[in-house]
Parts: sequence; C-alpha cells; structure tokens
Amino acid sequence: MVIGVIGESCTGKSTLADKLKCLLPAEVYTGKDYLRLAKNEANAIKLFQEKLNEAVCGLHIIYVISDKEHLPLLPQKAFRILVTADLNVIKERFAQRMGGNLPAPVAAMLEKKHGCFDDESHDLHVVADRDDLDEVCLSIQSMINAL
Repeated sequence: MVIGVIGESCTGKSTLADKLKCLLPAEVYTGKDYLRLAKNEANAIKLFQEKLNEAVCGLHIIYVISDKEHLPLLPQKAFRILVTADLNVIKERFAQRMGGNLPAPVAAMLEKKHGCFDDESHDLHVVADRDDLDEVCLSIQSMINAL
C-alpha cells in the first residue's frame, strides 16, 4: 500500500514517516527521491509511478510530499495523511534548520505557503504539537492492516 504523508515544510512529515517505518515494512521516498530510479527525470517518474501502482499490503511505500507538484504521483487508492502545524511552529522549526535565524524573505515565503495543503483530500489529519505521534502511528497501523 502507498501511504502519502502530505504537508508543508517543518510540520513533522519526515518524523511521522520514520516512526511509521518502524511499525510497517516500508520504503520511504521524499520529494524527488524517485530520481535515483533512472538517469532522466521522465523515466524516473514513470518507474516511480509503476512502483507506486504495484505496491501491495505487506510491502508499503511511504511517500513524503511537501510540494503540490508531487501530489499527482500518488495513486487514487493511496492512504493520505495530511500533516499540519501552526505557522509559528513552522517558523520556529525552519529557523532551527537555518541556525536559529529566519530571514524575512523566508518568513514571507512560509506565510504565503501556509495552508496550501489544507483543502487536499486525506484519510487522516495529524496536527504537529497536538497529536501524539506514537499513538497516531499505532492508529495508522491499525487502519492500514484493516484495509
């Protein structure tokens, strides 16, 4: 099964994917990781889509998406998890990645992008700093196993 973990930067998508990988036998792909499948992008996308469409229960693929342009790669039957966070949390986390400093242009970019995934269809919504990721992962494992 394909599990799409979707959301803005610094919302906790990768942390969730890593925790899920500990519970489910899964490969994790992030963003354009699929490029390692072939030498040119068109072939890599084609191979990745084939891989996603062939994923079955027992052998999961977790695809972490932070760019809307990658959403069309998810198969219709994918289990979609929307991960969101308060804008201040995102800014704090982004600043930590940048050595404690968040330049004004980066802050403006984060403000502009905030909420860009909120209207995307999803099977589960996880909110950073509110939801316990260990409990969320156990819940996801149960939901996936029930499918």
